[in-house]
Amino acid sequence: MQAGTGETRFPKHFNGKRFYNPDAPQVRGFLDVLRWKLTSLPERSPGFVWDVQQTVPPRRVEGSELRATLVNHSTVLLQHGGFNILTDPIWSERVSPLSWIGPRRRREPGVAWEKLPPIDCVLISHNHYDHLDLPTLRRINARGDCAFVVPARVPQLLRAENIRPVHELDWGESLSLRGFTIHCVPAQHFSSRGIFDRNQTLWCGYVIEFQERLVYFAGDTGFTPYFAQIRERFGSPHLALLPIGAYEPRWFMAPMHMNPDEAVRAHALLGARTSIAIHHGTFQLADDAIDSPRGQIEALARPESFLVLNNGQFANIP
Repeated sequence: MQAGTGETRFPKHFNGKRFYNPDAPQVRGFLDVLRWKLTSLPERSPGFVWDVQQTVPPRRVEGSELRATLVNHSTVLLQHGGFNILTDPIWSERVSPLSWIGPRRRREPGVAWEKLPPIDCVLISHNHYDHLDLPTLRRINARGDCAFVVPARVPQLLRAENIRPVHELDWGESLSLRGFTIHCVPAQHFSSRGIFDRNQTLWCGYVIEFQERLVYFAGDTGFTPYFAQIRERFGSPHLALLPIGAYEPRWFMAPMHMNPDEAVRAHALLGARTSIAIHHGTFQLADDAIDSPRGQIEALARPESFLVLNNGQFANIP
């Protein structure tokens, strides 16, 4: 793949030491985390739900068809024009620095690992364990012929695991690969993998520009004016991947995670032809149960173009 870069200007978001959300509520700090954990009243989720009907994606999708398969959580397989792209891939049992503790999987991936087709590009939105899963990335890297695209200051984490090639993007920067262009766009969130590294790396969304289709992957984000700015800069996407889960309690989660109502509003602001809900149904990361986001969004007067898929379901995007 041949790469090149371009740049679109977005607000300053780095103070020389750490990244931040410009002109937006900042994510809650450590004392607020303690308050949340001490007062948390999480909804109950089943220990495991055996309702996933795994699918076998085609090896490639040629021509103008755009196929999007929800694997699980924020992992979506995008197939178009002969290219295969994965967003925030995770096949691990837990989202944690340790394999024996931390939030565990409540549903199987919708695509079995051995049925995954060749992957040309992986997009990582930020370094949280449910979005940057090193065991999964190592397995993808071992298959070969895959480019990894990550936000600013994330590459060293992958390169330390000998995961290559890694392409680093800041907000407004672009990467041209064979057949499509990746644009790094703002999100309202934060980063950390430990206690002392908060916001030392960037978080982002991506716009994927194919010759015939435009796809927006929001990553993790609170509700933000960036949606309207992204539409103004790139046009309305054919497909938007919008997070709907891990939104309770609102006093704590609102700056970093949209609730279902906000996701529907984001769909409208983007003018997306179709949106697919992500960040739900697999891991319980907040006080809302794994299927509460689905219940909430199905209770809304949402447009038919806002899809809530099961793990393994796919949609052909017009």
